[in-house]
Amino acid sequence: MTDTSIGTPEQLRDPNYTPPMAKAIPLGIQHVLAMFVSNVTPAIIVAGAAGFGFGSGSPDFPELLYLIQMSMLFAGIATLLQTITLGPIGAGLPIVQGTSFAFLPIMIPLVAGKGVDGLAALFTGVIIGGLFHAFIGTFVGKIRFALPPLVTGLVVTMIGLALVKVGIQYAAGGVPAIGTPEYGSLLNWSAALVVIIVTLGLKFFTKGMLSISAVLIGLIVGYIYALITGMISFGGDFGIAASWNNAAVFALPMPFKYGFELSAAAVIGFCLMAFISAIETVGDVSGITKGGAGREATEEEITGATYADGVGSAVAGIFGGFPNTSFSQNVGLIAMTGVMSRHVVTCGAIFLIVCGLIPKVGAVIRTVPIEVLGGGVIVMFGMVVAAGMSMLSDVDWDRRNMVIFAIAISVGLGLQLEPGAVQYLPDTLRILATSGLLPAALIAIVLNLILPTPLDATQTEEISGGMAGKSK
Repeated sequence: MTDTSIGTPEQLRDPNYTPPMAKAIPLGIQHVLAMFVSNVTPAIIVAGAAGFGFGSGSPDFPELLYLIQMSMLFAGIATLLQTITLGPIGAGLPIVQGTSFAFLPIMIPLVAGKGVDGLAALFTGVIIGGLFHAFIGTFVGKIRFALPPLVTGLVVTMIGLALVKVGIQYAAGGVPAIGTPEYGSLLNWSAALVVIIVTLGLKFFTKGMLSISAVLIGLIVGYIYALITGMISFGGDFGIAASWNNAAVFALPMPFKYGFELSAAAVIGFCLMAFISAIETVGDVSGITKGGAGREATEEEITGATYADGVGSAVAGIFGGFPNTSFSQNVGLIAMTGVMSRHVVTCGAIFLIVCGLIPKVGAVIRTVPIEVLGGGVIVMFGMVVAAGMSMLSDVDWDRRNMVIFAIAISVGLGLQLEPGAVQYLPDTLRILATSGLLPAALIAIVLNLILPTPLDATQTEEISGGMAGKSK
């Protein structure tokens, strides 16, 4: 509920209003905590796919700490671009930026099994994709027609479907444990289930910040459970104390730490996903202005927000950070608190930047057992699927849309599940095809544009097995 002690109703709806610092700082940190886990999770998943993540025993495992740092640091910097703006860059609104799950289906095939060597092409793709994303800001309003709920809902659903396997693998013990007696053990699953149960309990039986931060609190409880059961310890070469002591107190990011390598698959993949991310940002900006200020977003705000998305991503890529986009959790939080002040989110951005410059913060995150994280990502990735289905509920399910959806998801999900089916394609096309996401999105966009005439029942009955469905 809106706290009128922070300001008058008119002030609370004003993005330029600055509440008293004693309240602005905790409100800002609250915004950051609502997205903290989601922000650092992609770094952990990419490291795991590359082969130097949790449980890998890789000598490059410490690099995960750097990737976690950069996730925090550049989420904070990109958020500052949105709140304080830099010329035309930024919306001047309380928008929280963070690493996007949307790019994971592109990043995972790019680095799979390549170790740290796979990161040069990935981050080069992030830089170029980010610049292209910023360029989209000049015409973002004109491409919305090509991405109706049928397409955006399909894409978001595909993102979730691409990631749910990761959650199950983590909960069972992680990819390096596959084939060992420990994989899928009761102890591993019990840690994941503790996180899931606590998260669901908070989501359904509490309100306010407890509900919004349910995944974060669930992970903390799971971490405590792992300590009690001996899954992690304070002592030893791999314990909490060792991780803490081996991490520096302060460290600056390094430009081109992993090199520069042009990869057609990376460049094409990140540029194509920039369209989807840009449309997501338009939706978030509109949701923030409607929920917080009771008005529509202006064209300048939408353009500035898209510029900040792209520039923030490009700068992050230079230093080893992942693509940034607006976080939808923030929309609901603003509607709940009723505080529209961008300066509140600026406080949260500064908190993120400080965390990103202190490796010891990442060192603690690095000690979270993979099984505990698995419980959290099962919930998060499942919610991505659910969010996609929610978008699809706005679709008028006539037979034309059913056919478009059917072909897109059959090809996309099929290639994702059976990547060997395209083993003879050139490397660039194979990586893009096996993401599943890009083929599904392209098929849906193209068919939606070239199939204008609704189909009747006689045209679809023979391929639907008597389950042609009904439109609204």
